[in-house]
Amino acid sequence: MRYTAINPSFYKSNREKLVKQLNPKSIAVFHSNDLMPTNADGTMKFRQNNDLFYFTGIDQEETVLLVCPDFPNEAMREILFVRETNEHIAIWEGNKLSKEEAARISGIKQVRWISEYDSVLNQLMCYCDHVFLHTNEHRGASNEVETRNARYIKKIRETFPLHNYQRLAPIMERLRTVKGQDEINQMQRACDITEKGFRRVLGFVQPGVKEYEIEAEFMHEFLRHGSRGFAYEPIIGSGANSCVLHYLENDKICNSGELILMDVGAEYGNYNADMTRTIPVNGRFSPRQKAVYEAVLRVKKDAVTMLRPGVVIQEFQKEVAKIMEEELIGLGLLDRTDVKNQDPRHPLYRKYFMHGTSHHLGLDVHDIGPVYEPIKPGMVFTVEPGIYIREEKIGIRLENNYVIRQGRNLDLMGNIPIEVEEIEELMNA
Repeated sequence: MRYTAINPSFYKSNREKLVKQLNPKSIAVFHSNDLMPTNADGTMKFRQNNDLFYFTGIDQEETVLLVCPDFPNEAMREILFVRETNEHIAIWEGNKLSKEEAARISGIKQVRWISEYDSVLNQLMCYCDHVFLHTNEHRGASNEVETRNARYIKKIRETFPLHNYQRLAPIMERLRTVKGQDEINQMQRACDITEKGFRRVLGFVQPGVKEYEIEAEFMHEFLRHGSRGFAYEPIIGSGANSCVLHYLENDKICNSGELILMDVGAEYGNYNADMTRTIPVNGRFSPRQKAVYEAVLRVKKDAVTMLRPGVVIQEFQKEVAKIMEEELIGLGLLDRTDVKNQDPRHPLYRKYFMHGTSHHLGLDVHDIGPVYEPIKPGMVFTVEPGIYIREEKIGIRLENNYVIRQGRNLDLMGNIPIEVEEIEELMNA
């Protein structure tokens, strides 16, 4: 295994929390993700379903978890199904988990081959009244590709039409949003690896390098420290590209006098880091670039102090907007009178700062979590204000990851350089 696994007691505790959320005589079903095709006989790199991983730690395709806490036979109350291996699979794909290995990772005593699934499910369903199924209900999801879960919902409802079917998504949001210490440790590791990549890049960048060369420097450092790579598609945007929020081509030459906006993060053990830094190609900020950079940094610092337990993220965003308005006025980008008379439905600051300041972070980069309920200690958020001046080809975003505390929030990226002087010193060492 590339990463250090979490102790199985963590997954056992998560399953115990799940059981408390279920109705009497319920069964909950969790499937692994599909191994997604590309073209011909090609496949994408496998990425486990986060809900299944949260309860088992199993990082392998064709895995199913059944939880049936009230079943009379105690040995059947939680069952893990894994893919049975054979010599052909071992030759072409390598060894798959044995039953003993799957039990050790997950802490689940009852492990069976996936070929037994249908017969076991039938036995459990005859006892149960309620069936809890999971779907991807993330507010930003498009769900255009039919998933294994979507196919399974159709199949099980056809086979057992008279059961009471319920959603796992609200339960998963309640359970996964507040992070345990084991999870925070994995995220800290992802942030530490991200730091190593950034420091490497600071010593590498100079006029004439290509954006994808910078991407390669990050990937080199991520892989050599146990990450499987980027937590999401990296954004390496120089010059005008720094103003494109989801720029992914990463194929332009970085020229002297330009800025490079780098939105990158390493994953570690399926948990994610999400960092943004903006640096000068030639190692020195111009006076205008420095002024905009420091304005963004001030907004970020203020936002971190405002992101507190009890705050609702929607209200937090409104307060950050007020701070950003003042900075944009100070930079000469907005007029105070115009701001005073603006249509509140279409605030002027959004011309230069058009995205949210914070989102949940965890097993998903844009992790599940409530946006209309008060923030709780143990939640993890990004803080990422930005100013994008397209006419000047200046795009600056700064982003760190924070664990919400009753006192001072824990900055998981506190060791990653961010001040102007730090950046310039390291780039000119």
